[in-house]
Amino acid sequence: MPALFQPLKLRQLELPHRGWVSPMCQYSCDPDDGPGVPNDWHLTHLGSFAVGGAALILTEAAAVNAEGRISPRDAGLYSDEQAEAWQRITAFVHKHGAVNVSIGAQLAHAGRKASTYWPFSGKRGSVPAADGGWSTVGPVPAAFDGYAEPEAMTEEQIGSVISDFAAAAVRAVDAGFDTVEIHGAHGYLLHQFQSPLINTRTDAWGGDEAGRNRLMLAVIDAVRGVIPDSMPLLLRISATDWAPGGIDVEASVRLAALAAEHGVDLVDVSSGGAVAHQQIKPGPGYQSGFSERIRREAGVPTGTVGLLTSPGQAEHAVATGQADGVFIARAALRDPHWWLRAAFELGHNITWPPQYERAVPRHSF
Repeated sequence: MPALFQPLKLRQLELPHRGWVSPMCQYSCDPDDGPGVPNDWHLTHLGSFAVGGAALILTEAAAVNAEGRISPRDAGLYSDEQAEAWQRITAFVHKHGAVNVSIGAQLAHAGRKASTYWPFSGKRGSVPAADGGWSTVGPVPAAFDGYAEPEAMTEEQIGSVISDFAAAAVRAVDAGFDTVEIHGAHGYLLHQFQSPLINTRTDAWGGDEAGRNRLMLAVIDAVRGVIPDSMPLLLRISATDWAPGGIDVEASVRLAALAAEHGVDLVDVSSGGAVAHQQIKPGPGYQSGFSERIRREAGVPTGTVGLLTSPGQAEHAVATGQADGVFIARAALRDPHWWLRAAFELGHNITWPPQYERAVPRHSF
């Protein structure tokens, strides 16, 4: 059996293989239907991956409160209306998945990178209040790359955000999600507190590395405390800021080890996003080395992501111990049935949806 198609158990969640869907923002919620409410686009988008053979699907970043949305068109999990809309999607995924697919909600707060225009709006930067925008918050009043300056969070606001993550996790469980992932990467709020390039606070939520990690760990504790013991908890991190003086892989190894002690079951290893002057060096599997090191040195399962487009690349990442699973992103947008094709190319028999069985390849894909 190819390494990519070996099963994996995280707590009581049994994944039939190691090929997963990375969280990908769609910026497709219609404010007229209610802020942050997923709709038919999200059902079709995520449902196509279930039909296509993915073993685990993670949603786009679902904000834990209204001001935590990246844009006015981003999804949320802070209202009952949103949870009901997500429940329709989780039910479809579970019913129509080609394999015994699981779906997880990524819980997020954008911090100083909130209230921005969505990529295909034709505009860039912060959305003004007149166009449906709002005031943003962050660890300090320092803006990101020309965005509006955020308000430095008070103790009360920090406590509220921790509670909001927990409340969103409860809604995720009620909506039928099989797991949740805390978004601690890409320059969003938890990463903002973690990065020394941003967080210059001198109180208990800043200062040294322990202070900068405090909010991340507090959110982990809050979420772990309200989801079932049988449910795995995932954490996405940026392994490096790709900038001098920022987070490096050594710091990420230490954070991952602490996260595991606090109840995280798998670390989803990405990178970057904290500052505009980052110097990323992309290439096929360019983040897999970070995943391998965190997996080996922190002793926690990891997932890797980033320019892994072919089944052979994904197989290599798992077979060589670079990660326990591979999150597919842009390649899945190009081919929502990526996992069905991967199984064929790697010589593995995988269940196809009965409606598609007449298309099962016999000789070539």
